[in-house]
Amino acid sequence: MSLTLMTYNIRNGGTGRLPAIGRVIAGQAPDVVALQELRGEPALGALTGMRQIVARSWRGQPVGLLVSRRLRVLGAGRVPRPFFHAAAWVRVATPLGPLTLVSAHLFPYWGSVRRAEAGWLAGFLRRQGEGVLLGDLNTLDPWGEHAARLEELPLRYRRRHLDRGKPDVRATALLARRGLVDLFLRCGHGQAWTVPTTGVGGAEFTRLRLDYLWATPGGAARFSDCRVVTGGEAESGSDHYPLVARAA
Repeated sequence: MSLTLMTYNIRNGGTGRLPAIGRVIAGQAPDVVALQELRGEPALGALTGMRQIVARSWRGQPVGLLVSRRLRVLGAGRVPRPFFHAAAWVRVATPLGPLTLVSAHLFPYWGSVRRAEAGWLAGFLRRQGEGVLLGDLNTLDPWGEHAARLEELPLRYRRRHLDRGKPDVRATALLARRGLVDLFLRCGHGQAWTVPTTGVGGAEFTRLRLDYLWATPGGAARFSDCRVVTGGEAESGSDHYPLVARAA
């Protein structure tokens, strides 16, 4: 049996775009979907036929997860740290064995806060056994060359991605040091950048990879495919493209 995971920032609750978002999700037949920006807590569970789990935020927007009804849920909740946008987790029985899946949306403005949030998430996953962190991490990866792309942004948005004048990769570098595996780096193909889409772009974005799936080593070894979903309604469903990974 296979396992398909997806992460998707649906932008401000998906207002006016929920049917398209539902079709984009259904088109990938995922087993678990990590969702970010669930303003108003849209009923994507009812729309997709999946179970919906939501973690509310005190300051930002809720995040959540959709879980296929073919998977048995072993536990679920909110990661107990003061995240700006919250973080939701679910532990499910999968063809790969029990896995803890975490949906996160890191702080959008300051890299030092993102680094702290990444540390909380890495610590949480370490205590859970095998698992995957999915989400909009609002930060750059430590493997690429980002300076030229950042120069395309207005200064007020560029500053969000800089650390002492250089591309800020502190959050993702911490995840790598803690032993998590970037699934796109391991088995990704095609387009790497996840923002902006052609239909819902904005001045805050240039072509950057902000959405990720990071797995614990045992789980990562089972994944053989990771890609950004483009084309069709993925171009107008949100300002972020979904990211999908498949394991066998």
